[in-house]
Amino acid sequence: MSRTVKAAAVQFNITLAEIETNLEKVRVAVAELAKEGVKLVVLPEMWATGFAYKELNQLATRTEGLVDELRRLSEQHSMVIIGSLPEPHEDKVYNSAYVLDCGVLKGKYRKMHLFSLMQEDRSFDSGDSWLLADTSVGKIGVFICYDLRFPELARRLAVEGAEILVVPGEWPKPRQEHWRTLLRARAIENQLFLVAANCCGLTGKLDFFGMSMIINPKGELLAEAGYEEQSITAVIDFEDMAAWRQQIPCFNDRKPELY
Repeated sequence: MSRTVKAAAVQFNITLAEIETNLEKVRVAVAELAKEGVKLVVLPEMWATGFAYKELNQLATRTEGLVDELRRLSEQHSMVIIGSLPEPHEDKVYNSAYVLDCGVLKGKYRKMHLFSLMQEDRSFDSGDSWLLADTSVGKIGVFICYDLRFPELARRLAVEGAEILVVPGEWPKPRQEHWRTLLRARAIENQLFLVAANCCGLTGKLDFFGMSMIINPKGELLAEAGYEEQSITAVIDFEDMAAWRQQIPCFNDRKPELY
């Protein structure tokens, strides 16, 4: 019998600095997805707070409790939940994605590439290591938003054995075609599954287009959200990935010693 996992991306309008409002949306979405047999849930970037820069350090003091809440939800529903939150660090914060697996923290990834155009580097510190989490649903490599523009990270995770890439994002208009193209490219070039959760609607002055996606190793869309709040789901079949990698053996044909 083939190994399959039902995955989901949760897309919603993040209310700046309103942790309880955002958390309640996540609680409701996770409970509904659990009824559908979903075992992997990806949340947007900074899902509980948004980029409320003036209050980030104060909001980050709530993160430990939010991780405990995700831990409880993941244990209650026997699923993997991944999303990023502000993690306290000296006079700044990290943008950290936590991987909760059936009540166990399997790791956290601190966003490496900070989006200088939006001055993220003024408020955040950058991480210095990648994360490949061995979870109950498979080996998961973690990106956060802007990381998507750096293919070296995806390739490293793929070479190390990633089966799924997850991308919590807050990717605004008007760059939706970049989002769509880069997500598909990362899946195609690494021949793996990708689950990306964007936010939607107006958050502060920014307008987010949604378009969360679940993509297979051929770059085909298994599910795609529109502009409104919604959760999307798809079944990931790892035998399909293995078959595709046999058909076009990119990893066997690589010449890393030449580049």
